[in-house]
Amino acid sequence: MRRATAVRATGLLVGSLFVLAPVGITPRGCGDLSGGRLCVEGPIGSTGAFTTRYVRRPGAPDLSVRLGYQRKDSRITAFPGWFGTRTTRHGHAELSGVIETEPRECVRGVLEDRGGRLYVTRWRCS
Repeated sequence: MRRATAVRATGLLVGSLFVLAPVGITPRGCGDLSGGRLCVEGPIGSTGAFTTRYVRRPGAPDLSVRLGYQRKDSRITAFPGWFGTRTTRHGHAELSGVIETEPRECVRGVLEDRGGRLYVTRWRCS
């Protein structure tokens, strides 16, 4: 009787680990939001093209979003810079622009929804 209870408890513990395990690893420069994934890519520490991309969860309706970036260094965190506004198409929106970043700066992607709420990725630093 005790052995059956111990086996059952072990099975529940192992099963709960699989349920709590993350579905996938979030790529560098991305952030998982409740409605999708927001990412920023670009050459931090030099001048180059940066892209902010938002991908909605499958089946979610298309919506208009403002996409941009934010920079910081050891002294200040700048206000967001905007690439523009785009309506997701088949759950995808992306905008790009050229920005100049310095060594030791950090950049993160920024999304603003129609309600004025801001969403950001984690900081990517050079």
